[in-house]
Amino acid sequence: MYQHLLVPIDGSELGTHLVTQSVRFAESLGARITFFSMREDYGSTGEGALARTLSPESFAEAALGEANAILAKALAAAGEAKVECVGVARTGSRPHEQILEVAAERGCDLIFMASHGRRGLKALMIGSQTQKVLAHATLPVLVATVEANVGSSSADAAVGIIRDEHRAIAAICSGLREQASRARGGDNVDFVLIESMLHYLRAFPERLHHPKEEEYLFARLRQRHPDSEDVIAGLENEHEEGGRLLAALEAEAAGLQGRSIAGETLQQFGDAIDRFVDGQWNHLNAEEKLVLPLAVEHLHEEDWNEIERAFRSNAEVGRGTEEDEAFRRMFSRLMNMRAERR
Repeated sequence: MYQHLLVPIDGSELGTHLVTQSVRFAESLGARITFFSMREDYGSTGEGALARTLSPESFAEAALGEANAILAKALAAAGEAKVECVGVARTGSRPHEQILEVAAERGCDLIFMASHGRRGLKALMIGSQTQKVLAHATLPVLVATVEANVGSSSADAAVGIIRDEHRAIAAICSGLREQASRARGGDNVDFVLIESMLHYLRAFPERLHHPKEEEYLFARLRQRHPDSEDVIAGLENEHEEGGRLLAALEAEAAGLQGRSIAGETLQQFGDAIDRFVDGQWNHLNAEEKLVLPLAVEHLHEEDWNEIERAFRSNAEVGRGTEEDEAFRRMFSRLMNMRAERR
C-alpha cells in the first residue's frame, strides 16, 4: 500500500477538510505525509524585489508567510494523530509543475488532492490544475471528493472553521514547547519569538476564539443539550485559567528578555511554558473529542447558521495589517526551525 502521500493544500475551507481527510487516510495506512503549499512569486513584485535586496532573510519569511501558516496548521493536525509529516512551501505560478516536482523530490508514492479550490492569484487546487497533474503524473493520483462535503451545511462549515483555528493554536503550542525544551537544555532561547507567539495567543484565542466559543457554541449547546453543562463549565474554567497562565508567561518572558539568565531560572521558565501548553492541549482535545461531536448531534440548523457567521468573521479581523504580516512571519520562523531540526 501507499507509504508516502503528497497533499497539496491552500488556506480555503476545502483545504482544511482535505487536511482532515488526508490525515485519516494516512493514519489508516500507516503512511507519512508531505504537505505542500505555494504562493505567487513575491520576488517578482517591486516591493518583493526591494525586500530581497535589503534583507534576504526577512524576504524569505515574507515571501512564504501565508503558505507557511497554512502548513503549520496542517502539521499540527497530523501531529495530533501521530502521523509523520513534513511541510514544503514554494513560490511560483504553475502549481501543477510544482506539485509533480515536490512529489518526485520527496519520493512520494501517491498524490492526494482535491478537484477544486480557490481561484485567483492564491489558487492551488483549481480543477484545471488537478487535470494537469492527472495528465502528467507518473505516480498514482487520488482525487478526494471533499468538496462535496464542504459548505453543504452551516454545521460542516462552522466545524471546519473551528478546527482550523484549533490547528493554529496547536501550531503555536508546538513552537512554545520547542522553546521550553531549549530552556531546560540550557540552549539559547528565542525570547523575541516567544513574545510573538504569546502575543498571537493573546490577540487571537483570548480575544476572539474563546469568547466566540462561549457566546455561541457553548451557549447553544447548553440550550439544546443540558446534560453537557458540566463539560462546558469545565471548559469555560479552562479558558479563564489559561488566560491567567498566559498573562503570567507574558510577564515572565518580558522580565527575562535581554538578561543574563541562570540555568535554574531557565528551567523554571521552561516548566511554566510546559504547564501552559499541557493545559492548552488538553483543552483542545476535550473540545474536539467531546464538545464538537455533541454539538453536531444536538444543535439545529439555525444554531449553526449563527455560529458559522460568528466564527467566519474572525478571519477578517486584522487582515492585511502589520500585525497580520508579523504573524505570518512568525509562522515562517516556526516552519524554518522545524526544517532545521530534521
